[in-house]
Amino acid sequence: MYVPPDWPAEVRPPSVPDWETSAVAWLLDAVPPDYRAYEVLRRHPVALARMAVHHVRSAIEAARAGYRGAAVDLKGHLPPHAIEAVLDAYREEGPRLVRLSRSVEAVERALRGDMFTATMRDTSR
Repeated sequence: MYVPPDWPAEVRPPSVPDWETSAVAWLLDAVPPDYRAYEVLRRHPVALARMAVHHVRSAIEAARAGYRGAAVDLKGHLPPHAIEAVLDAYREEGPRLVRLSRSVEAVERALRGDMFTATMRDTSR
């Protein structure tokens, strides 16, 4: 079975029996540790995936807001080189979170039963 480029390496392909077990383990790593206490999320991986989608999206928005305000919020509390290091951390974290969001969404689609098919792209343009 084809899996999209955003498919996480830690999750077995949906064509493999019991692949959902690897999806649940991976999704639990993408959300706050306290989510592990809810048996309903282990029993219903689609619910876990939906919660993970919302959590990661909110983390993206928080990182963007943090980046926008870091220089002003930290001025006078950190030296300029430390503020730049904080901004660098946001510059790395933002793209990581976006990649994570795409992967979580791909896993959620598979858990909902969507089938992935490879498509040919026209690269002649």
